[in-house]
Amino acid sequence: MRQIKIGVIGLGRMGQKHLKELLRSEYWDVKYICDIDPEKAAVAAAMAPEATFTTNDDIIFQDPEVECLGVYALADSRPERIRKAFATGKHVICEKPLAFQLPEEWKVVEMGEQTDKFSTVNLFLRNAWYTHEMKDFVATGEIGELAIIRICHMTPGLTPGEGLEFEGPSFHDCGMHYVDICRWFADSEYKTGHAQAVRMWSYKDPWWLQCHGTFENGIVYDVTQGFVYGQLAKDQTHNSYMELIGTKGFVRMHHDFKTAVVEKHGVNVTEVVEKPYGDKCIDVLCRVMAESILTGKRNGQLPTFRDAAKASEYAWKMLDDARQHDLPPIGTLDTLNEIHERRAHQTNGYGLLKHK
Repeated sequence: MRQIKIGVIGLGRMGQKHLKELLRSEYWDVKYICDIDPEKAAVAAAMAPEATFTTNDDIIFQDPEVECLGVYALADSRPERIRKAFATGKHVICEKPLAFQLPEEWKVVEMGEQTDKFSTVNLFLRNAWYTHEMKDFVATGEIGELAIIRICHMTPGLTPGEGLEFEGPSFHDCGMHYVDICRWFADSEYKTGHAQAVRMWSYKDPWWLQCHGTFENGIVYDVTQGFVYGQLAKDQTHNSYMELIGTKGFVRMHHDFKTAVVEKHGVNVTEVVEKPYGDKCIDVLCRVMAESILTGKRNGQLPTFRDAAKASEYAWKMLDDARQHDLPPIGTLDTLNEIHERRAHQTNGYGLLKHK
């Protein structure tokens, strides 16, 4: 089996996560690492000493040996990198969202659908073992007809001012994962939606949002997401679950970021499955993408650019809808400053930043 040469652009938090999995995989050969920050050269050298570090990505595009590009730089720079990748005959793995603004995302979708090169985006829940376990159980008919999808993901996490500015408020940056997997579970398009949000700490953007509505096939959903869950609690915790409720039974999942538990309650089957959580499932994304490139046949498990744009579009739509209703400011910016101070020195918690 030959390895696929790849160039990595962007060595921030998610770029390093992707690089780590690419280096661990037998499928990939990381030839280049690019970041506009020259200080990232030390990080690159420590992680991948055999790769060439550069601050100029032209060298990657001009190298015919590079078959694939990993685009993990900030969202506003992704469309041009993706365009150049396709123009130079390279496949693309991209972080979400595809661009900083929605119209640019749809242009990227068009680019991806007009080339014969493969492309995918990190919508990690589509590659998680537990979402497949749940969807497969629904397909057996054990819960009857799928009627209700409930998803909740609340943690102490990235707060305003900690790096989400290029991907929007938390319901877009993080929430679009849950918007996407809800659509994947329903196997239908969103039809109606209503959102309620809170301007926690009186910040200008909502950092908690709950939306509900229907899909075109009649399935009902509610999605809750927020990085507001006990930011200053003595002992931090979280609340994350998914439920698929049918006319006869249900299947649900919860996790502690280490172990995921799927509980199946069907008409003939009661079963509990526990396995390692799997974090962002980037190892699965890298493997499935590599297999697609090597076989010349795209694996249907790969999320598409269109999937990412639809998730982004609906997340923005719900944020816009929330702004049309009462959007109460609760708390003060002083509390937010107190949270920032705590997180600046925190070594055990959720969504912690790396400090120089």
